[in-house]
Amino acid sequence: MHANAYNMSELSFFVKTKRKQLKLTQEEFAEKTGVALTVIRKIEQDKENLNLSKVNRVLQMFGHLLGPIKEDNATRNGEI
Repeated sequence: MHANAYNMSELSFFVKTKRKQLKLTQEEFAEKTGVALTVIRKIEQDKENLNLSKVNRVLQMFGHLLGPIKEDNATRNGEI
């Protein structure tokens, strides 16, 4: 998965905020989602070399999935 810095920051903020709302450490959250601690850390640190299936495993905790979004003028111009 490769995304621009804005999208990665948004993903990072979302996951970190939701994890903290659950009052879970990164370690506890990794265990609950079934991914390695390094996956949680990569997501929360805005890393771009993420495995989509593992990101989706994490996002499923909150009823979300990451997938393709049709690019339009707003996304091309960095407005989203």
